Amino acid sequence: MDRVLIFIPTYNESENVRKIFQQIKHLHLDADILFLDDNSPDGTGEIIDKIVAANSDTFVIHRRGKLGIGSAHLEGINWSYQCHYEVLITMDCDFTHSPDCILDFLNNSNGYDIVVGSRYMRKGSLDDWNLFRKTLTHLGHFLTHKLLNMPYDASGAFRLYRLHQIPREIFELVTSHGYSFFFESLLILHINKYSIHEIPIDLPARTYGHSKMAWKDAWASLWYLFVIFKRRLFNKKSLLLHGNN
Repeated sequence: MDRVLIFIPTYNESENVRKIFQQIKHLHLDADILFLDDNSPDGTGEIIDKIVAANSDTFVIHRRGKLGIGSAHLEGINWSYQCHYEVLITMDCDFTHSPDCILDFLNNSNGYDIVVGSRYMRKGSLDDWNLFRKTLTHLGHFLTHKLLNMPYDASGAFRLYRLHQIPREIFELVTSHGYSFFFESLLILHINKYSIHEIPIDLPARTYGHSKMAWKDAWASLWYLFVIFKRRLFNKKSLLLHGNN
């Protein structure tokens, strides 16, 4: 039986964190949960501490402040390897990723190294989003497809990694600490010929609170997309794990 970890980074999720924890527990999975909180000023970290104190299968990493969503995922991935989990599921805490979909990821993971939740496989999956977020998401998908030559939904955080089939060193090739972590890491996995499978997901508008994606984050990710495009064209070896071709 594979050891499964569900990883959830948080920042100002005091309205969501207990609810999402309870919904995951109601799935009755044989899985542990790891939260990573970036010193949320709204008390999210304190709520997580109470959850952890009452549940032996739940853990938390506290960081000193906002260090980037990509760095949070890299830290969660490294922690997963250190603790010898075979399967890692990553998701957001704001209910744009439904805990019910975790079962779909697990049920569709046999024979693949990575499972990615796609917002483009099912018509109307983004209907609840505002025009700005919808336009930004479609633009990102278009550019990652055209510039990085990847057919996947490459900018989403809802994923499953079979860590026992992916060497830890592959993630050391990732340089981004922001939102661009998602398409950079998937490109590296794709170029190194790890098998990637997509399943459809719906993304409702953020259920509680407010989106943490700011204009500066969007522009930084767009700029980094072109940096990675240049890297793929002129320095592809920097994206390859030693021995792969």
